[in-house]
Amino acid sequence: MTKKAIHTNNAPAAIGPYSQAIEANGMIFVSGQLPIDPATGAFAGEDIAAQTRQSLTNIKNILAEAGAGMEDVVKTTVLLKNIADFTAMNEVYAEFFTGDCPARAAFEVAALPKNALMEIEAIACKK
Repeated sequence: MTKKAIHTNNAPAAIGPYSQAIEANGMIFVSGQLPIDPATGAFAGEDIAAQTRQSLTNIKNILAEAGAGMEDVVKTTVLLKNIADFTAMNEVYAEFFTGDCPARAAFEVAALPKNALMEIEAIACKK
């Protein structure tokens, strides 16, 4: 198996012992992305829409570094601090995924790092 760490300055640096993403045998496993703006190191906004947009932008930028795009995503997992934010998150999510959307799971969780409202991870299959 060939394994390669993916890193870009266009997404926040890992805040622990993990990679932004790992590419292995044509699959790209993107670590959970908090809604951190890599230019400022702060959350992109206080509401679920702004935070969802930033998390998905981070995923998009990591995939671009790996030579892939959002159309290559086959699975996502969305972690929400409050499941009541699902509809607002989903509206922004739909801006990033059209046509054959990836499989997805969404969960409410007790807490997220840095007290974020949400976090998204993704798996993509490189063409």
